[in-house]
Amino acid sequence: MTTITARRALLPQGWAENVAVTLGADGRIAKVETGVAGGAGLLLPAPGNLHSHAFQRAMAGLTEARGPGGRDSFWTWRRLMFHFLDRLTPDHVEAIAAQVQMEMLEAGYAAVAEFHYLHHRPDGTAYDNPAEMSARIAAAAYETGIGLTLLPVLYQQGGCDGRALGDGQRRFGTGTDDFATLMGHAATALAPLPDARLGMAPHSLRAIPRDVLTLVPQMTDGPLHMHLAEQQAEVEEVRTAYGARPVEWALDNLPLDGRWCLIHLTRMTDDETARLAPTGAVAGLCPITEANLGDGIFNATGWQAHGGTFGIGSDSNVLISLAQELRQLEYSQRLRDRARAVLAEDDRSTGRVLFEDATKGAARALGRDAGGIAPGMLADLVMLDDRSPDMAHRPGDTMLDAWIFAGVGGVRDLWSAGRHVVRDGHHIARETMAARYADTLRQLEDTP
Repeated sequence: MTTITARRALLPQGWAENVAVTLGADGRIAKVETGVAGGAGLLLPAPGNLHSHAFQRAMAGLTEARGPGGRDSFWTWRRLMFHFLDRLTPDHVEAIAAQVQMEMLEAGYAAVAEFHYLHHRPDGTAYDNPAEMSARIAAAAYETGIGLTLLPVLYQQGGCDGRALGDGQRRFGTGTDDFATLMGHAATALAPLPDARLGMAPHSLRAIPRDVLTLVPQMTDGPLHMHLAEQQAEVEEVRTAYGARPVEWALDNLPLDGRWCLIHLTRMTDDETARLAPTGAVAGLCPITEANLGDGIFNATGWQAHGGTFGIGSDSNVLISLAQELRQLEYSQRLRDRARAVLAEDDRSTGRVLFEDATKGAARALGRDAGGIAPGMLADLVMLDDRSPDMAHRPGDTMLDAWIFAGVGGVRDLWSAGRHVVRDGHHIARETMAARYADTLRQLEDTP
């Protein structure tokens, strides 16, 4: 049994002083006590990262120059991404994934949902193990100690008109029967990870025929994630082909509930927001990537008003920072509405609303029994350093605000299902993984 002591902790019932949390050998919280002196730091439930494309981390900084034509967009970035991914081997993917997961843990995430669509060889043929690439994501999770929800992606067409996949999409495409085989091998790859979950991700309305998409909820009992309403061109394509906007079509044709996590949702109408929020589906928000790609601004105020649930993901992994994702979400609302403390509530500060709600939403989206410091829950915990003068003598909500908005009090320690993988601000195997990642980037630079 391991016991963690903290000067302050955020419990389900609110802030508590001098808290001791006892972890069981099963990776769950066995006991929570208050009034136990001698602790230091600010202990929080560690959220999951609900949307990641790990391999895109190796592209960070490579797509910021303006291309031919004078105007870049998501679609020009997408073409560069397709070219980049054709160079990746399974060894590359494992090394990149380990680096990404290590950086997530150091940023305060205890788990990740990997939206994994890089399945095949560059020519589109399957590896001997159809889930070879999924196995490499699982191997990285075994090394880093992060909690993993693996979401193999179903991707079958190049657009709503049913056109064939393009050259950049050949590594994604999988027939329905072959996908079932891939899922079986993916489950085998996850077996060594005691708290891993397997779900699936129908990529988007553009990439899946409608008759197949309606069968998706029967293909797994795990979480279901899907990109939805990210780009205006996507909205127009779906409306032209299906006679409805993406969110409208999904509401009318899919059994949306708490199993679903819908990624981005930056192109929703007020009516769609009001209808979708009560379903229990999680809005998977990736504010840094959405800003980087010029996607647009999620209507968080409308979503909040209708009782919607949200969580945070790092998506393209151009920058992995939990605090900055939360800050970007709030600041986008402020810039749009020309207001301050937009998501704050009468009894919770902005930072607390952002952190607490994103933590609970991510736990639902990952299908993970986490999201709070309470007996029986997975011991996904993060300890912030509270020694900064900006945090040391302030009340709990203000401490969270200082971390998110003032950038003080960084991650000191992190436990994922009881695994103490970040100590004194650094992952316990940082040097090994960082060296392998650096070597991978050198290899990619030498590849035409």
